[in-house]
Amino acid sequence: MRRGRVPNLLLTALLDGPAHGYELMDRLEASSGGTWRPSPGSVYPLLQSFVDSGLVEGREAQGRKVFALTEAGREHALQQRDGAAEPGPYSPDVHHSPLRTEMERLKAAARQVSASEASPEQLEEAIAAVRGARQTLYRILMDQ
Repeated sequence: MRRGRVPNLLLTALLDGPAHGYELMDRLEASSGGTWRPSPGSVYPLLQSFVDSGLVEGREAQGRKVFALTEAGREHALQQRDGAAEPGPYSPDVHHSPLRTEMERLKAAARQVSASEASPEQLEEAIAAVRGARQTLYRILMDQ
């Protein structure tokens, strides 16, 4: 991954919602189809520089620092998104990339639900939603 692209990729990863550093690393790894994962040594200093420049704000949540875009950061990320999302030399097959991205988003959402103070009913609802998605995918395979 070219060094100059990492800041824009990190900001655009925050368009999917607030996250802590390791969640952002997971998002970036997913968006590359597993071919690239930034290191904590590159992500956390960038996040701090974004906080210092007013593009991102950090807050404590469940013992972790969670980062979210400010309005200025959102505008900047939206401007950069088109250029940052272009497939690079290490990108997976473009046909499968959107599916992989959605799988990782589902995984991140499931992690957030399991880490939250969800009620037993909410956890059951989340489990049913993930189970339903899995069953639908298998149904698609059977119809081929």
